[in-house]
Amino acid sequence: MKVMKSLLLVLVLAFSQFAVSSDQYPVGPNPTTTPGDVCANSGVKRYPEQIDYCERNVSSDLKKELIKTYDEKFGYQIEQLNRQDFKIDHFIPLSIGGSNSEKNLWPQHKSVYTVTDPLELVLSQKISAGRIKQAEAIRVIKEGKLNLGRVPDLMQYVNSL
Repeated sequence: MKVMKSLLLVLVLAFSQFAVSSDQYPVGPNPTTTPGDVCANSGVKRYPEQIDYCERNVSSDLKKELIKTYDEKFGYQIEQLNRQDFKIDHFIPLSIGGSNSEKNLWPQHKSVYTVTDPLELVLSQKISAGRIKQAEAIRVIKEGKLNLGRVPDLMQYVNSL
């Protein structure tokens, strides 16, 4: 029952996201600018798979530069919107081995992260428990962030592991 309620919530959020989306901000990372990047040689290993883990380290200047890049390069208007409605997201989350590299960061609107954050959490729990390998977790999160409508199916898949 709990899984069904979670799935229903994700579905509602996914479809409501499309109702509020606009061309003022991205609904997913642009793969040419933000292809994703993994942490390497951090000195800190996590999980049964012993993947490199990077501590969160994104400067305010880099956050501003990412927003400016997305606005100028893709015609968004993020700088004109309420900054509280955005976070700088790690395309590949730190919790599954993502890096703080510019190639892994993008400005994510709250209508998007309310859909994708629950998937990130479940993936983190599964990788920590050794129920999923890093490569598969990365594949799943990329698919979800690039195709928000797939998140409910991906949640169901990950929860089944």
